[in-house]
Amino acid sequence: MKRRWMVAVFWLSLLTSLALWLSALLRLNVSSALQQANAQLSEETIKCIQCHQAKGVARVALRDWSQSRHAQVGVGCEECHIPVAKASGITVKLKTACENSSVRRRVSALNCAECHQLQFRQFTEGKHALAWVAMNAIPITSRLPKEIAERGCGGCHNIGRDEGKCDSCHTRHLFSAAEARRAEACQTCHMGFDHPQWEMFSTSKHGTIYLTQGSQWDWTRKLKQWFADMSAPRTPRAPTCAFCHMPDGDHAVKTAWGFLAVRLGEKDKEWERLRNIIFRALGVIDEKGNLTERFKVVAAGKVARLSIEEWQQERNKMIQRCATCHSQSFARETLEQADRIIKEADRLLAEAVQIVESLYRDGILPRPKDRPPVVDLLRFYEVENPIEQRLYIMFLSHRMRTFQGAFHMNPDYLHWYGWAEMRKDLAEIKAEARRLREERKRK
Repeated sequence: MKRRWMVAVFWLSLLTSLALWLSALLRLNVSSALQQANAQLSEETIKCIQCHQAKGVARVALRDWSQSRHAQVGVGCEECHIPVAKASGITVKLKTACENSSVRRRVSALNCAECHQLQFRQFTEGKHALAWVAMNAIPITSRLPKEIAERGCGGCHNIGRDEGKCDSCHTRHLFSAAEARRAEACQTCHMGFDHPQWEMFSTSKHGTIYLTQGSQWDWTRKLKQWFADMSAPRTPRAPTCAFCHMPDGDHAVKTAWGFLAVRLGEKDKEWERLRNIIFRALGVIDEKGNLTERFKVVAAGKVARLSIEEWQQERNKMIQRCATCHSQSFARETLEQADRIIKEADRLLAEAVQIVESLYRDGILPRPKDRPPVVDLLRFYEVENPIEQRLYIMFLSHRMRTFQGAFHMNPDYLHWYGWAEMRKDLAEIKAEARRLREERKRK
């Protein structure tokens, strides 16, 4: 018993000493950074640091900030957490005893724009800036519990809230550009049920090379020199998310097909017929082919391409990027093959949509009064019947994997996680439709 007590005291003492050592080290780092930048930091920032140190709060924030480029050049708390005059959208105040009532927890991208004007302008032209609008364009968002919407969908989509949220990628308080360039920086949002880009990239050949050799790359010096000299030592052999989607650091992130892989102005007549079925199911055109009010909301969020010209502009950019390593003809052929895969996926989805619509039309499936006269795919899982649930999964999960797997060069996601699952979905929808019709006959 005595021995156990002595062992416990030993470990408690060791852990206490370790905690004190780490605390002292943290204070040393912050104090060192404060001394180095003291001449440049504002009096308000110095007060913030002294108060936080005295109260022992936000230690990690102080530690990361002390190691950041911001600390080195004298950018402190005041410059970020006191909104500039134009940042009217920032509403979340700190629930602390902070003496300065102007301090806000959520930092506006407009504050960042005071120094990073080019990056802010590019950001406002890309899809990340529209993420909050796009989330609220989905009909079910308003039906979700507040906490689910904010911590679930909003946990990623708040990158576009108010004037934007730069620390979604440049995590606070280090705000490292090198960190944001890493492919892993994108995986929090670009993964999972409806858009598993991280899973697809990391298990593709591009991703395999990156994960096995990426630690050898000199990110800060060689980013702009990638592939400039293929004989240069330590040159990366595969692209990352930023290399393809943010060429040369351009923050205007866009893709040719957009999130839903749909576009207006389709020239292929067969595909146009399939696409119109899907457009009706998305609620952006009515049964007569006229644009609806929802179309305006979807257009505002740019979750679809509104013209062939807009689509082609982004496609040309990607061909040029792919041609950094491959020939333009190979890049064009590979991307066009992926386009045709979307068409085949649309063929399966359109057939499934028509089957479910026929059940509505024949009165076999009841429809609440607030529903349109056709399938509403954007309700996602807020539907009552198993066949509707299967249709939403076919659309939002398996169709996504089919075309995204093609563009991310991942054979398994394209086929087994995407196409094969869509075939299974269609078979189950057909079987359930037959069952419902037979059940109706027996009544």
